[in-house]
Amino acid sequence: MESNQASFKIIHPRAAGIDVGSRSHLVAIDQNKDNVREFGVYTKDHQQLIDHLHLHNITTIAMESTGSYWQTLFNALQQAGFEVLLVGGNQTKNVKGRKTDVIACIWIQKLHSLGLLSGSLLLSDTFQQLCTYYYHRLHLVQQSARYSNKMQKALRLMNIRLDVVLNDITGQSGMAVIEAILAGHREADQLVLLVSDRVKKLRQEIANALQGWWREELLFELQASLDFYRLYEGKIKECDQIIGMFLIKYAPPVEITVDEKKQLKAHRKRADKHAPSFNLSHLAYQYFQTDLFAVSGISYNTVLCLLTSLGHDIHKFPNAKSFACWLGLVPNNKVSGGKVISNRRPSGRSYIAKALRHAANSIGNQKDHELTPFFKRIAFKKGRVAAIIATARKLAVIIWNMITKVEAYHKERVEMNQEKQRTMKLKHLDKKLHALQLTKEELARLFVKHSLSVG
Repeated sequence: MESNQASFKIIHPRAAGIDVGSRSHLVAIDQNKDNVREFGVYTKDHQQLIDHLHLHNITTIAMESTGSYWQTLFNALQQAGFEVLLVGGNQTKNVKGRKTDVIACIWIQKLHSLGLLSGSLLLSDTFQQLCTYYYHRLHLVQQSARYSNKMQKALRLMNIRLDVVLNDITGQSGMAVIEAILAGHREADQLVLLVSDRVKKLRQEIANALQGWWREELLFELQASLDFYRLYEGKIKECDQIIGMFLIKYAPPVEITVDEKKQLKAHRKRADKHAPSFNLSHLAYQYFQTDLFAVSGISYNTVLCLLTSLGHDIHKFPNAKSFACWLGLVPNNKVSGGKVISNRRPSGRSYIAKALRHAANSIGNQKDHELTPFFKRIAFKKGRVAAIIATARKLAVIIWNMITKVEAYHKERVEMNQEKQRTMKLKHLDKKLHALQLTKEELARLFVKHSLSVG
């Protein structure tokens, strides 16, 4: 009895698969295990790997993204003229039998030759460089906050409660008091004079907060933490200068009119502590040709993250849905038998998605924002976490439309959608009341009960 075997068509006959490792890379040029070669991770090993691929007339390569080990090899292969696809582990995980490094690279080669792999979105060289600066800046900000917390802890253990009377101990007043303490001043009456008159707390309460027990080991920790805090703050300013110069160098030649300058000034946000020192609103307008600050809740950090982590490459997404999906802000529906068996969001770390979630969280705390009704509606149904993700997705859609279509933010459209939702709810409620066939007395009783509960 003959059996019919279905065969796939080879799409890329000159394809290779690479299994990337921390100590070596395995390269498969076909489905023969004997032809699998292992290369080291040094620069000379990369050149030997490239010569091996040229020797076998390889033109396209697929490699699995593993941590940050793939980046140097990926760049070397691209500079050598190969077409390189970087694929996620979810596309190459279904290996038959027991998985080994040799079998893994052969499996990658097979999938790629059959055209079953799709490459990940990679930024251009310019924005990859900007990303490196931005990620380093985030690290510096995190370390600065860490040592600020250590200073606050040292003061608290000495019962010097600056954190109670001041919103920020690293502000002008807080730093003046800390420097005086480390200089040897201990009298609360003298230290209170260093606090600005703009502080709303009573002078006597501030003096009470500055009375404590002075311990040598905690004063030593306070001094060390202050030195590190100043070091990181200085490095943040240096990094801002480099990012600002880089953005100015590659900024498109877009003239900003007087009316546009007025509009940018009207939508200017309150600068937070670690807002960039350069004119971010003007640079963002030059790159995106629209004012993202017009959206309430969008902060300097959100725009800086978008500008340095994506920039012009947002145009690579064909629609807003694919952009939100790339950010991991949409459910990953798995359907079997017509039923959704799982809709858990895909794992991954996206700094843009994190910035948008922070913006969505701030929108949820506002009362008069145009997206607040949407946030509250989702929070009522599924909880606050789901509302933050859903609002972040809506922000991603708004930003994609603003940038790709070069249009201003239309607040009235969002409000119109909210009004449409309200109209639909009223229509649905009217159908329910009609189905219940309530009498006038019952309707009046319900109205009075609702009025009393609202009052």
